[in-house]
Amino acid sequence: MCGMMKGIVLAGGYGTRLHPLTRATSKHLLPVYDKPMVYYPLATLMLGGIRDILLVSTPQDLPVYEQLLGTGAQWGVRIQYAAQEKPGGLAEAFLVGREFVGRDPVTLILGDNVFHGEGFARMLQTSIQENGGATVFGSFVSDPERYGVAAFDVAGDVVGIEEKPVHPKSNWAVAGLYVYDNSVLDIAASLKPSARGELEITDVNNEYLRRSKLKLVKFSRGTAWLDMGTHDSLLDAANYIAAMQKRQGLQVACLEEVAFRMGFIDADALAKLAEAAKVPEQRKYLQGVLQAGA
Repeated sequence: MCGMMKGIVLAGGYGTRLHPLTRATSKHLLPVYDKPMVYYPLATLMLGGIRDILLVSTPQDLPVYEQLLGTGAQWGVRIQYAAQEKPGGLAEAFLVGREFVGRDPVTLILGDNVFHGEGFARMLQTSIQENGGATVFGSFVSDPERYGVAAFDVAGDVVGIEEKPVHPKSNWAVAGLYVYDNSVLDIAASLKPSARGELEITDVNNEYLRRSKLKLVKFSRGTAWLDMGTHDSLLDAANYIAAMQKRQGLQVACLEEVAFRMGFIDADALAKLAEAAKVPEQRKYLQGVLQAGA
């Protein structure tokens, strides 16, 4: 793989399934327990070793994201921003972000997805390092008809991905995290809109499959994948994060901690972030991270 992996967080759309919560704010700014939703996909990209990130959202919401996240320098990353005028499908992120990606590979993550579990970061890092075209991730779900679903042959190899099938061929849903080489830019640009008028990520994945360059990595039972597109799933995600943090005393998607543990910032930078924390409990937590890592 040539070039440094870049990351895109897709945080656009209208969030209509979450009305009235999202009538006046972006879905991805909603709280998920103790952090804004967008922190979780950002943390995932950072755990993958990605430091150059583009956040795509609506023109009206971008200034709020810039106020919340800034340049990302405080976490040792670089965050840029781009507008998606209206929802045009997940694959449209590569049209919006074409200049940002340049000649590099890119990982796309949906802004309303949470990934968490033992070994997840290591698995993502390995998938990024070994990607030979496209790498997608499969999660076993009870309601596959809601997602893009993988079909397998008798040898267990992927033979197709179907978007929201009425009769799913398996229970393996393709999660909202996709690793691609630079070919994705031209593949996305060549797509025709689907019946619902969008550029479908499933069409991108099936093109890689046609080229024999698609790999699906299955999540183990210990890996949690949560998407937060409905009121119930938003509540489920918040309860999951709360339970994990209270039980272990370890935070999920603490960007300061992730940056420090990934080597993006040093101990002095973390100490300054801890000192600047407005909430005493957060200051104490970051100081604990600093002491444990010293």
